[in-house]
Amino acid sequence: MADPAANPQITRRDVARVAKLSRLALKPSELNAFTNQLRAILGYVHLLDEVPTGDVEPMAHAIDVRDVLREDVPTPMLPREAALANAPASDGECFLVPQILGGE
Repeated sequence: MADPAANPQITRRDVARVAKLSRLALKPSELNAFTNQLRAILGYVHLLDEVPTGDVEPMAHAIDVRDVLREDVPTPMLPREAALANAPASDGECFLVPQILGGE
């Protein structure tokens, strides 16, 4: 098994550049720590290259994804009186709402 921290692809300069782009002010000690941590992370990701995946079917999701929505079936409408029953204001046929734009 490869040493996860032995991934030299990330340099201190790379981390400094990303920090600058992200507008992060890093101390030299933080820059060294983050460089080592990112190298280790990429080293662990690189270990996935060693996993035998020849017999594994390609998939878009790790689990089976199905449409869980119900079929769109028309149902009877809510009666107007029931819809307006709890309205703060109505004229018997429509909801009444305060005017929010300048009017005439």
